[in-house]
Amino acid sequence: MFMKSKKLSTIKILSILILFYTNFMSIALASTFSEEQTVNITKNLRCLICQGQTIHESNSDFAESMKKYIKSELEKGKTDEEIFSSLVTKYGQWIVYDPGISRNTLLLWSLPLLLFLIGGVIIANKIFRKHEL
Repeated sequence: MFMKSKKLSTIKILSILILFYTNFMSIALASTFSEEQTVNITKNLRCLICQGQTIHESNSDFAESMKKYIKSELEKGKTDEEIFSSLVTKYGQWIVYDPGISRNTLLLWSLPLLLFLIGGVIIANKIFRKHEL
């Protein structure tokens, strides 16, 4: 009888330890994931104070407050896109390093292709003129 009770208490202790371990590991993994997400987001945002650095690279007060803000938004369950859109709404499209294609950036994205095509037409025109002579 005493042996049976001792086995049950050992099983209870092991079960509790396993539950604590799995809970601790899930918290540690969630924290790591949150840190990775924060780093990924801050690498794609421009520091408004330093202007040449990302928020991830900068040590300015603005960058530190943005890192805290992003971390708190992630803890609230917001997605990367929601965080980016709220920051673009607040600070403008300039804060994002990769602005994407929109009506405002269409010329920016199409300009290299247009210059390439115009250059090709000029070169082709010069070649055809040379062969006509």
